[in-house]
Amino acid sequence: MTAQRRVFVVGAGPAGLMAAEAAAEAGAAVTVVDQMPSVARKLLIAGRGGLNLTHSEPIDRFLDRYGAARDALAPIIRAFPPEALRAWCHALGQPTFVGSSGRVFPHAMKASPLLRAWLARLAAQGIALRTRHRWVGLTADGALRFASPAGEAVERADATVLALGGASWPRLGSDGGWTALLPDVAIAPLRPANMGFCVAWSDHLRTRFAGMPLKRIALTFAGTTQRGEAMLTAHGIEGGAVYALSAPLREAIAAEGNATLLLDLRPDLDHATLARRVNARPAAVTLSNHLRRAAGLPPVAIALVQEALHDGASRDDLAALVKALPLRLTAPFPIARAISSAGGIAWSELDDTLMLRRHPGIYACGEMLDWEAPTGGYLLQACFATGRAAGRAAAS
Repeated sequence: MTAQRRVFVVGAGPAGLMAAEAAAEAGAAVTVVDQMPSVARKLLIAGRGGLNLTHSEPIDRFLDRYGAARDALAPIIRAFPPEALRAWCHALGQPTFVGSSGRVFPHAMKASPLLRAWLARLAAQGIALRTRHRWVGLTADGALRFASPAGEAVERADATVLALGGASWPRLGSDGGWTALLPDVAIAPLRPANMGFCVAWSDHLRTRFAGMPLKRIALTFAGTTQRGEAMLTAHGIEGGAVYALSAPLREAIAAEGNATLLLDLRPDLDHATLARRVNARPAAVTLSNHLRRAAGLPPVAIALVQEALHDGASRDDLAALVKALPLRLTAPFPIARAISSAGGIAWSELDDTLMLRRHPGIYACGEMLDWEAPTGGYLLQACFATGRAAGRAAAS
């Protein structure tokens, strides 16, 4: 009789739990280890605003969202595509729906019911879960070392799946400390992704308008325009439309020291129409009232126009300023505030099964790998898909 293959999964986020499930389904005896007192904390936080699981757009366009990592991720996601993820959710008693933007959500619109059902199924599969165990490296002969409340523990497994995440929201468990534990593996530096950016607002704007939303706007950078919403903060600007452009903005700032983002405060009006309304201001009407009446701008948008004028923008064509208001971004927000992270284990370090070439029997998945994607369901889809691929391979 063949002994049951023993698989350890380090990290109990979406990628790790999916790896554990896939390995158990393939017949392995699985143990999941996590340093936090409870599992999937980042998933639960993500679900507070409506758990965006995946996206319904055509698969080729979907895969394009992964940029430079497209070719590496394509076969993995095609093996577990969005429709498979939706079927998986349905099997857990959590049916999904497609929102008006094409994003896919569970009907419950939060993560906790899905996670409860998932953990119950994992327990029924016999998967063991150990919390408060932090992975601290490998022994000389490749065994796993853990720091636990009872002291250091050493575990030997037939295969290991590392699912330790990136470095965003470190208080939830993924702090990027694992990069120091794989010194012989090429790792692209972990950087913030889907984050906001610093802008040197005036004291007036920072004091009066921090926390105010910008609705129905468009942002343009390097020839790409993104419609959506954003929010001013005391230190800059963030929000969905900003996140969609965050990767090229981050790289431009790294190369040049700053980047100029163009903000269209009235994307529904063309320049000529807006110019007829705003470029001739009656002398008796203040600029604020004129922009409010003629352009329909809310107070926060008017403040941004006034800030730009104060900084030297031309008054000759107010419509042009409203349509392309320059925002000078000086730095991305810190990775601890980012929704996700870029960078991670180089694809050249992995074989086609996501096994580390330098460490046979050890696999990696999720945000540990060198990829990034915008918000919209692409992040979770890749975590689930790579977790499933790594778990299946570890169990074989």
